[in-house]
Amino acid sequence: MSVEHLPGVYLRFRSDYPDVTNALDALGEAADGSGPLDERVQRLVKLGLAIGGAAEGAVRSNARKALAAGATPDEVRHVALLAVTTCGFPAAVAGIGWIDEVLNTDG
Repeated sequence: MSVEHLPGVYLRFRSDYPDVTNALDALGEAADGSGPLDERVQRLVKLGLAIGGAAEGAVRSNARKALAAGATPDEVRHVALLAVTTCGFPAAVAGIGWIDEVLNTDG
């Protein structure tokens, strides 16, 4: 992933708290490797979780990572559409908007 997409506050946090971010990175790697889901599916799941949490930065990040892992733009948008019935219309529309910004910027 390109550093140009990372918010300054995130980069400063990583710089200011390397022990915390190293531990967080290790936890993420352990969680990612602890089950049968491939990277593409993991990224789509994480995208759905980010949409449900209305976490704009995480939606953008996981949309990029899902695309890099082989998901299609339609698959990424479908995740946001699925949020309508579980997270509500506002969350789904916000997610679609953030995803479309990524697609229009990166695609």
